Amino acid sequence: MRCAAGIEARQVNELAINIDPIQAGGRLTADAMKAVIAYGDGYSVCDNCRKPNRLDYISKPPIAEFHREVAAWLGMDTVRTVPGARRGFQAVARTYVDKGDPVILTSLSHYTEFLAVEESGGIAREIPAGADHIVTAEAAAQKAEEVRRESGKDAVLAIIDMVDYQYGNLHDVRAIASALHQYDIPVLCNGAYTVGIMPVDGKALGVDFVVGSGHKSMAAPAPSGVLAATAERAGEVFRTTGITGDVTSRKFGIKEPAMMGCTLMGATLVGMMASFPEVRERVRHFDTELANNRIVLSALQSIEGTRVLSEMPRKHTLTRVDTTASFDTVAQKHKKKGFFLASELEEKGITGIIPGATRVWKFNTYGMTTAQAQYLAAAFTDIARHNGLNVA
Repeated sequence: MRCAAGIEARQVNELAINIDPIQAGGRLTADAMKAVIAYGDGYSVCDNCRKPNRLDYISKPPIAEFHREVAAWLGMDTVRTVPGARRGFQAVARTYVDKGDPVILTSLSHYTEFLAVEESGGIAREIPAGADHIVTAEAAAQKAEEVRRESGKDAVLAIIDMVDYQYGNLHDVRAIASALHQYDIPVLCNGAYTVGIMPVDGKALGVDFVVGSGHKSMAAPAPSGVLAATAERAGEVFRTTGITGDVTSRKFGIKEPAMMGCTLMGATLVGMMASFPEVRERVRHFDTELANNRIVLSALQSIEGTRVLSEMPRKHTLTRVDTTASFDTVAQKHKKKGFFLASELEEKGITGIIPGATRVWKFNTYGMTTAQAQYLAAAFTDIARHNGLNVA
């Protein structure tokens, strides 16, 4: 089945239970699907753009209202939409980081945070995670002190993941931000795995910026995301242009250099807007998501040799497991080698695990019904038994 010549129709989420760790929170709502079709043209949202000719001022469709609602929802003062979380990191890094400036990240930080620092000429200084893969306020303070001692100046920025992508662990951003603010370091909270998944209140966390990913956690098309700021910091990152052409004397009104003028247009923006009512409601029911995750984890833990590497009890649905002593022992003798697990799951209508992975791998149960979680749990134990593994 094709949607165009040479392009197969994608039916992953319609035909299977998808536990891909980065796709679970980005599945579009039905309203977003309709919005993508209606606003698929590149400049479709610009039909009613009037002076001052900036995206966040457009009232039809209600883009301006959407910006205000998202800011309030995140407990922040100002929001801009951006082409993915990484562009939020980039905008903030470009504002505060110059060549040679130290920037605090963590040993669990996403690579895009490093690239944002590198592009601005900064030097990455990592807070080490503890043995339990948790970043603490104490470790953050120690790193800030180390940077001051070795660099002769304080870090100019810190980017801290609320939930990291490696283990799906929840870090105490509020305590970490409080510790770093003692050194007057602006703190950006990376909410790529939390904004749109679970409640996030930037002011309660005490951070200067919150970044969210539309396509990862807000049921939006890619690339999309949000960058939220406090009133104190908004004027710095969302500063308006002051440049003037030397021949034409042209000026560009209230365009924002860090945003390169307008950001999201067409399907990406309106798709995120269309999903927002459902996204805003679903974060209130994250306890149900964790309950479904426990159903699956309980089944995996019942398979002898399987270990959960993420913090327990789980505080997020993205989970990392080690099946070296369980499924990988099967892979050593199976004719399909490590591909047997993904293959047998696919036969049961389950997708999302990297083919060939039977040692350390991740999955995400977000968005499942309880019935689907029970089915997934049974699938893991059935495959284990079928291949001679002991199940408690």
